[in-house]
Amino acid sequence: MRDLKIPAQRHPEKAHRPDNAQPKKPDWIRVKAPGGAGYNETRRIMREHKLVTVCEEAGCPNVGECWSQGHATMMIMGDICTRGCTFCNIATGRPDTLDVFEPGRVADSVQKLGLKHVVITSVDRDDLDDGGAEHFAQTIRAIRHRSPETTIEILTPDFLKSKPGALETVVEARPDVFNHNLETVPGLYPEVRPGARYFHSLRLLQRVKEMDPHIFTKSGIMVGLGEERQQVVQVMDDMRAADIDFLTIGQYLQPTPKHHRVDRFVTPDEFASYEKAAFGKGFLMVSATPLTRSSYHAGDDFARLRAAREAKLANG
Repeated sequence: MRDLKIPAQRHPEKAHRPDNAQPKKPDWIRVKAPGGAGYNETRRIMREHKLVTVCEEAGCPNVGECWSQGHATMMIMGDICTRGCTFCNIATGRPDTLDVFEPGRVADSVQKLGLKHVVITSVDRDDLDDGGAEHFAQTIRAIRHRSPETTIEILTPDFLKSKPGALETVVEARPDVFNHNLETVPGLYPEVRPGARYFHSLRLLQRVKEMDPHIFTKSGIMVGLGEERQQVVQVMDDMRAADIDFLTIGQYLQPTPKHHRVDRFVTPDEFASYEKAAFGKGFLMVSATPLTRSSYHAGDDFARLRAAREAKLANG
């Protein structure tokens, strides 16, 4: 009997949920519509190389600004995820087989865009034995070959259901920054990240540091999902205990009425307070603003991150 492919859907398991009204965005969260020559050129290169971007799939509010500067976050291994997180707008279903030529196309795009720093992310691929670890490694190596001066930041899944050795495969490829987002406080995991485990994600990042202390580790959370300040502060402490270098905090924005509701819009002053608290706890780099996303201003932030480590080492 022919194997029928299950079509990708937008979280079909939550289709019975009532719509969550999307509150009006405050002035500080609004952005200009994307457009312009730089934006169109970046879009052309992505289409020419048949690449998926998380900028588009996740509906990032910063896509206009980033693409106008040629900074696109490429999402490897397809546009269908095996998870169904309630905050995410990426399609859930059975993914396609891996495209063996994708790492080369990514590397070619990085070269054409002239990127000094690139961020590569992916969907979750629980269907693969290694969770896509080797595909990440091949992409890193392809970029290094084409653009040896480009620094590489990866934003990976948690490899929760992968066979042993997956994380080692990625670390051995030596990205400059290894990012894996915790996304929210542990108390909200059952409703926000039902397929993930908070302490597994923490341990993943801790293991990266244990295997290669030279790789910067990075993680981020969203606020406005219903968390309390003390819970956010506890996540900061947990991250520092795992020796995470760089923390990002941004406002959660509800993609559609079927997704997790926005509990509230956190004010810029509150974000500034979170940033101050995080630096006080010893993070080398912190980005905490309403529009902060994992790859937003990643190149500039990487330069600051590297300078902060050099200063720390110089001061003993």
